[in-house]
Amino acid sequence: MTLNSREVIASRVAKELHDGDLVNLGIGLPTLVANFIPDEIEIILQSENGMIGMGRSPEEGFEDPDLFNAGGQPVTVKQGGAFFDSSLSLGIIRGGHVDLTVLGALEVDQHGNLASWSIPGVFSPGVGGSMDLVVGAKKVIVATAHTNKSGASKILKQCKLPLTAAGKVNVIVTELAVFEVKEDGLYLKELQPGVTLAEVKDKTEAEFTISKQLLAEIQV
Repeated sequence: MTLNSREVIASRVAKELHDGDLVNLGIGLPTLVANFIPDEIEIILQSENGMIGMGRSPEEGFEDPDLFNAGGQPVTVKQGGAFFDSSLSLGIIRGGHVDLTVLGALEVDQHGNLASWSIPGVFSPGVGGSMDLVVGAKKVIVATAHTNKSGASKILKQCKLPLTAAGKVNVIVTELAVFEVKEDGLYLKELQPGVTLAEVKDKTEAEFTISKQLLAEIQV
């Protein structure tokens, strides 16, 4: 099966999940990750609108109008799933119980800063639960297109838009590459299938170091 760019990102993010993880998927692209979770591992998906035990997207024609995620998209619920109010949902997040969160981005930079909620002069419905998630989750993965609609890099030396959180991003996954944010900077960990190092360099504003493992693979 040929995957589109969004599915390439979502399928790679799914490989970061581990058996038993409590995971929150942000609205938009991150919700696709649920469709690529391997059957052999058990992941508990939480949605900040008050659900735990969320399943994959329903097949077309089998949507339940009473089951939807924080972005208003139809979802399924696994056996044993539970529903609760927003205060408990945010309590789970703020209490540090979420192992991993996956969020989209307007911008992300080499210092692990994330801007995901506001463009000056453009209407925004608000930051939602993203600030809580980025600060409260034990691991933060940004799932985003490598460039914006104008072709400019979304992976920057320094975010220019209002921040969601500073220094909290751990991993960045795009349709071109996988980066890891460490204390000493940004590391290029993987190239997506069919992508060259030259292409990533050309489309990335941020400064990065090529990981030793990837460098060895490229030189083979």
